[in-house]
Amino acid sequence: MDAFKQHFDEKIDKELTIEPKDWMPDEYRKTLIRQISQHAHSEIVGMLPEGNWITRAPSLRRKAVLLAKVQDEAGHGLYLYSAAETLGISRDEMLDQLHTGKAKYSSIFNYPTITWADMGAIGWLVDGAAIMNQVPLCRTSYGPYARAMVRVCKEESFHQRQGFEIMLTLSNGSAIQKKMAQDALNRWWWPSLMMFGPPDAESPHTEQSVRWRIKRFTNDELRQKFVDVTVEQAKVLGLTIPDPELKWNEERGHYDMGPINWDEFWNVVKGNGPCNKQRLDTRRQAWEDGAWVRDAAMAYANKKAARSNKKTAEAA
Repeated sequence: MDAFKQHFDEKIDKELTIEPKDWMPDEYRKTLIRQISQHAHSEIVGMLPEGNWITRAPSLRRKAVLLAKVQDEAGHGLYLYSAAETLGISRDEMLDQLHTGKAKYSSIFNYPTITWADMGAIGWLVDGAAIMNQVPLCRTSYGPYARAMVRVCKEESFHQRQGFEIMLTLSNGSAIQKKMAQDALNRWWWPSLMMFGPPDAESPHTEQSVRWRIKRFTNDELRQKFVDVTVEQAKVLGLTIPDPELKWNEERGHYDMGPINWDEFWNVVKGNGPCNKQRLDTRRQAWEDGAWVRDAAMAYANKKAARSNKKTAEAA
């Protein structure tokens, strides 16, 4: 065992990729399953607040773009579930963990989408935060996860630009439209900062994940980078970041920000957010409604396998 662990540690230190058939510590495997499945769940649940606006998009072009984005998110979930399956957990088990509340997904998807401007704020802020968090994962130490993230990040960059374009259009529109954009920014700013997870001092997994190179940066490092970039983008939009304590710190070379309401974050994580129940109820209902499709696919696969086995036996 010590020799296996030494070889594993050497691969990590040399920035070599860990593959499914390689030996790995149980905690490394568990950490990956938790992170990748949570990521997959977030993509699938993340379709719901946006799907709410597909039928109400203000133009055919906006509808087509939003449909493409939601379709991308479904694909991301499938890539990530597949990556997690290489670690020895089944998709059914992961989905059961989601439906029973054992597994978590990003807390931000438990907030409602009230106006069309929310589609812009989600694309600009939420997907922008996702990109900040996920681009380093293209170099994560576990091969299947890293490879899945390459395509995910390319598509997320499209989502972020789509959201920024919506916000730019609204900001350059009528006074009512600009007010709508500002309202969306006000509501989504703080939940977007919470997306990076709790402060490093309160994060039980960050230190070990960085050591194993599952994560390349800590929660606070990514959050700071996001703030520095997004504040400048808000200036282009002519919108105001809803943080009265936000200011540039010349000495640090970064923006200082006000305190985040972590009580709200933990309350949402524990299932008490505005839409927690609605989101999980919708996912459970979709699972139940799709049972006949899974049963039919399995019956077809079994029938096809039986025919193949029969032909093999006859040929022998």
